[in-house]
Amino acid sequence: MSAIEDLITEFGRLPGVGQKTAQRLAYHLLKTSNEEAMQLSRAIERVVEEVEACSECGNLSDADPCEFCSDPRRDHGHVCVVEEASDITAIEKSGHFDGLYHVLGGRLSPLDGVGPEDLNVQRLMERLRDGVDEVTIATNPSVEGEATATYLHRMISQMEGVRVTRLARGLPVGGDLEYADGVTIAEAFSGRREM
Repeated sequence: MSAIEDLITEFGRLPGVGQKTAQRLAYHLLKTSNEEAMQLSRAIERVVEEVEACSECGNLSDADPCEFCSDPRRDHGHVCVVEEASDITAIEKSGHFDGLYHVLGGRLSPLDGVGPEDLNVQRLMERLRDGVDEVTIATNPSVEGEATATYLHRMISQMEGVRVTRLARGLPVGGDLEYADGVTIAEAFSGRREM
């Protein structure tokens, strides 16, 4: 296999990157200067060598504890549980959450052989004993995400003094009602609030 074919194959292994996109990325990289290509190579190497899961929350970071766990200005009594570290970025962009995070590292999926023991649930339960008064479950609104949320709710609700909340779901801003499915509309109605 040639070096170009090898690069295309490696790009093609990335999620969401098909054969044509992998080919475009490879040829784009070949058109850039050697310095730009080496910067990309060094950035990948640095991430591989320096980034690890935070021992507190499971977030991916080059510091342990991560920037959120070590920030005294954040609300250490409120923990938002997410499936993957990448979900934190979306929540942070909203600017509406100032608590801590907990990354499960996936979601329950019996068909794929993923059970509670495969997720970062035990560490979550340990953290909740340290003065946490609210847990917001922010798993995806998929069948697996809902199963995970239900499981976590059962586990956490056994602890005294810990409130369990779930992110609201419903219609996206800019969406049209005619294109929304029945479940989304039902969730929007159940989550309605005063104007």
